[in-house]
Amino acid sequence: MNKGIGKGDVKKVVLAYSGGLDTSIILRWLQDTYGCEVVTFTADIGQGEEVEPARKKAEMMGIKEIYIEDLTEEFVRDFVFPMFRANTLYEGVYLLGTSIARPLIAKRLIEIAEETGADAISHGATGKGNDQVRFELTAYALKPDVKVIAPWREWDLNSRASLIAYAEAHQIPVPKDKRGESPYSMDANLLHISYEGKALEDPWTEPDEDMFRLSVAPEAAPDTPEYVEIEFEKGDAVAINGERLTPGALLRRLNALGGKHGCGRVDLVENRFVGMKSRGVYETPGGTLLLAAHRAVESITLDREAMHLRDELMPRYATLIYNGFWFAPEREALQALIDKTQERVTGTARLKLYKGNVIVVGRKAPVSLYSMDHVTFEADEVYDQHDAEGFIKLNALRLRLGRMAG
Repeated sequence: MNKGIGKGDVKKVVLAYSGGLDTSIILRWLQDTYGCEVVTFTADIGQGEEVEPARKKAEMMGIKEIYIEDLTEEFVRDFVFPMFRANTLYEGVYLLGTSIARPLIAKRLIEIAEETGADAISHGATGKGNDQVRFELTAYALKPDVKVIAPWREWDLNSRASLIAYAEAHQIPVPKDKRGESPYSMDANLLHISYEGKALEDPWTEPDEDMFRLSVAPEAAPDTPEYVEIEFEKGDAVAINGERLTPGALLRRLNALGGKHGCGRVDLVENRFVGMKSRGVYETPGGTLLLAAHRAVESITLDREAMHLRDELMPRYATLIYNGFWFAPEREALQALIDKTQERVTGTARLKLYKGNVIVVGRKAPVSLYSMDHVTFEADEVYDQHDAEGFIKLNALRLRLGRMAG
């Protein structure tokens, strides 16, 4: 039991509930341990699995207040797209697919707690990972007095066998595929799928090909390249090959295109916020296309110094998201700067997809900073090459003085 919360201290708790074995065990454990009423919340953020079965499982376990919501459009519009305006990568490669979903889920947990009069929330994140931090930082930022119950930090069910024994003792159905140890853990949403743990814990071991869900292996991708055009307005993608789509539908289409050509796989060892290194494998096909296209449109529409300033701040911004500080004032301040840089990022990028590669082959914009009159190697009437001499000498002045003085 939580050191600061005893039985009777919690009247009602909102549980982030997937309907799977672990969260079903948590549901019953909350009832038994805290003697409280439980409200379940199941979010559809494009994970590719049916969420309605969670309703039947919750009903079977006596739950009266059940929330099941499709948050895919809000997820992409209000979380994924703002993040991609910064071309955000954590430690150079990770597109933050899991990280960016947690503040949305936690935000809805708090909103539902307010709606139902609950005084606590609960989640199924372990005490070793980043997700516990992301859920709880969001919760405390939005409702400072909320109680948080994290069963994995409290109970003694520390093995698959003990979990199954608990489930059987409390008449919780255990699917056949849950009785053995899973070769890895998986988390999915519309932006990506992550795989970690078990067979992947050895960073020298290559993942099995049959693990992947969103993409084919590059060597199995089509032998003919495919071209795709992505249109942006003020930094956000709005159309693919001329067809305007909602944010959620657009990302879903990009996932299909990228996955077909084996794009978007990443295998990395990352630094967790809690201090340890962790090996993760990610599939982010649509996000990989989106990143390349966005940068291409920025290359002809975004002022050089504005771009460089934003790029200098991006690693800090990525770390804030990774560590769970989406609702922190410093992230919101950075977002305001990032969004300011995007006001003229309107245009279209053309990508060539081939065997795992995303190749930018064209970019255009209605208002472009790219001037052919200035960059041409042919004769021109707008650039006096003699001006470069004084420019170079002024920039060299401190270097020359430094050398002469030393």
